[in-house]
Amino acid sequence: MKISINWINDFTKIPEMDPNALGVKFTMATCEVEEVITTGAHLKKIVSAQIKEIENHPDSDKLHLVTIDNGADSQKLVCGAPNVEVGMIVPYAPLGTEFPGGFTLVPKKIRGVESCGMLCSAEELGLGEDNSGLMSLDKSTKLGVSMAELFNVPADTLLDIDNKSITHRPDLWGHYGMAREFALVFDAPKNKIYDDAWAQSILAKTGTGTSPIVPEVRDSACLGYYGLSVDGVKVEPSPEWMQNRLTACGIRPINNIVDISNYVMLELGIPMHMFDRELIKDSKVIIREVTSDEKFVTLDEIERTLVAGDTVVADSEKPLVIAGIMGGANSGVNDATSKIFIEVANWTDARVRKTSTRIGLRTDSSQRYEKSLDTQSLERTMLRALELVLELCPGATVVGSIEKSGPQVGNYKPMTVEISTKRITTTLGKDVSDDEIVRILSGLEFGVINNGGNLMLTVPSFRATKDVEYDADIIEEIGRIIGYDNIIPEARVDAIKPTELSQAKKTFRKIQDFMVMNGNMLEVMTNPMVGESLLKKAHWHTLNEELVLINALSKDHDRMRPSMIPSFLEACEKNAKNFGNFAMFEMGRTYVPSAKDFSEEHNCVTIAIYDRVSSPFMKLANLVERMLKYLNVPSQIVPADPKFPSVMSDRSWKGIHPTETLDVKVMGRNFGLITTIHPIVASEFKIKGNLAIATIDISAFESVRPKDKVNYKPLAKFPGSVFDLTVWADKRESVEKIVTAVNKLKLANLVSANVYDIFDREEDAQKSVTIRTIFQDPEKSLSSEILESSQKAVIDGLTKAGFPLKV
Repeated sequence: MKISINWINDFTKIPEMDPNALGVKFTMATCEVEEVITTGAHLKKIVSAQIKEIENHPDSDKLHLVTIDNGADSQKLVCGAPNVEVGMIVPYAPLGTEFPGGFTLVPKKIRGVESCGMLCSAEELGLGEDNSGLMSLDKSTKLGVSMAELFNVPADTLLDIDNKSITHRPDLWGHYGMAREFALVFDAPKNKIYDDAWAQSILAKTGTGTSPIVPEVRDSACLGYYGLSVDGVKVEPSPEWMQNRLTACGIRPINNIVDISNYVMLELGIPMHMFDRELIKDSKVIIREVTSDEKFVTLDEIERTLVAGDTVVADSEKPLVIAGIMGGANSGVNDATSKIFIEVANWTDARVRKTSTRIGLRTDSSQRYEKSLDTQSLERTMLRALELVLELCPGATVVGSIEKSGPQVGNYKPMTVEISTKRITTTLGKDVSDDEIVRILSGLEFGVINNGGNLMLTVPSFRATKDVEYDADIIEEIGRIIGYDNIIPEARVDAIKPTELSQAKKTFRKIQDFMVMNGNMLEVMTNPMVGESLLKKAHWHTLNEELVLINALSKDHDRMRPSMIPSFLEACEKNAKNFGNFAMFEMGRTYVPSAKDFSEEHNCVTIAIYDRVSSPFMKLANLVERMLKYLNVPSQIVPADPKFPSVMSDRSWKGIHPTETLDVKVMGRNFGLITTIHPIVASEFKIKGNLAIATIDISAFESVRPKDKVNYKPLAKFPGSVFDLTVWADKRESVEKIVTAVNKLKLANLVSANVYDIFDREEDAQKSVTIRTIFQDPEKSLSSEILESSQKAVIDGLTKAGFPLKV
């Protein structure tokens, strides 16, 4: 977007300075200036000259040697224009003229003949689009008159603003809003032309009777709509000053009425539309949504397809405008127009963007509406447009009053923000006086009430459309105006204090440390999102249909996992193809539906041990037991009992092994499961061998600080004695009962009793279990008599409990 400094000076007075320096300063404070363009300066050097003589070029059939008189002297130069004639008065650019774009005329030989300057076309001067030949000036034109004087083109500086840098600033899409920034950045007085007195003077020129057209706003993207009818307009070229400003900003002048709409848009930032009122069927303007596909020819004479949901401005029969984007060829102003209807409206940003993208049409209007414009600025825009219509068409009269409608019209509540000046300066790291802060915010047109450094700010409506919402936005405003480059960076001086980890985080880390250092395991991370196919493959009892994602990336990851076991089975399937044995664990979350909170999350640890040859079930059970002891958590590992449900798996799950299954009780409740995966489920994942998985819900105890139960005692001075014995047990009997039977004997010197080995052959009716007992006395060496009596007590106790000695 191009901004004219001459236009900005209508509202403030920027001090004289180097244009490039001006661009840099404005970039640092407000928005990015991509290029600084100086226009019109070359026209001061280019003067009118008359062609006195034409000769053929000695080395070219198309070039001529032309002698000209510029009123001061005579020059000879080379010219290739096809329309060159003796007596013509044409623009002459002498040596040293610098054209826009950086091209400077220097002495140069053309086919061996030196040319002392250049004769110009309208396009080369920037005064038109004709490049077919020399620009022919009126025969009465005095010689030596500059083009700037002749065409009344003032020199100007244009700032080419990067549109992306003002995406969040809808108030900067017009010169009036930009002038507010220039006045503050360059500490210049601002001329508030469009104040209440001005508005009342223009309103006095409107009528009070019945308006020919009263807009009807239905359900649509319309936020606010203003309409006004004017008779007696005369369509003709707009004045030079208006054409020059439009051209400088990249808009082609068309006629005075259309040019007014473009001029007001560039000045105030609000797009508008001019209708030929006589082309509006039944004098009805209806803002509505399209209900079915409709064809519509826009002003660029391209037919476009509108679909249901698009908003249009229509009459009683047909659409007239695609709301916020472009008008149609069926209602625009033409040379015969004498009655107009002026539209100034605001539309929902997202819906304008959606329609614009779909039909592939992005206009000056749509790119402004996409930024979320201010509905409260519509009336000022309408009054400015009316002012220009009455100025350029003195015979025009207003019919009726300004008609307005829309959900945001007359329904505005100002936004307020509270912040202290201390917080502003502390955050910025620079001392800024209270007076300076108030000056900056007042210059940006915030309402400011200062109560001893506590500021109550009223956000102006043009900054309250998704721009300024929080106190942090206020700090940014102060920072950019004083200049971030003026803030001296300093290292923070903070006390270095260790961060106290939460108890849950400590528990997480202890589990990770134990698994890696004691279990020799690798930590893995599986996807917390799974698919229906995986849950069915694992024969999982619930498919978590309540937690399916609406916008899932794929069917394989369309819902939150109810358990980590299906994901682990999938991971083990891949690893079992390449390794004969492996061990891994994961700390992650599972998700179950909740009537109260929609989803209930559980932090879990899941462990898997795979061995292609032998069962790792006991190894995994022992590992889990050691981990829980390491965490100092009150727990038990007990045989699975169908009477007591487990939070980790339904008892009916097909993956549970009939004999190699244990429950993990934490603080009296079943919060864990240890099982060898049943061959039926293992075969679904093509896992050959033995896979044991344990999963524990650590949410039950992760935040509980465990009591320190560690009892320190000196190392034993006297040796202990190990006694192994093998007993018979029923194949389905839990080995825990054997260990329990030994411990119940309460032998004085018994230190520990553990399962050492299990031998279980499929053809045998019983299994043999080896129990290792350790006897020790911290005060003395045990005598052989005591050891023999203790060993006999163990054998007798197990025999009595139903576990006879294997002989």
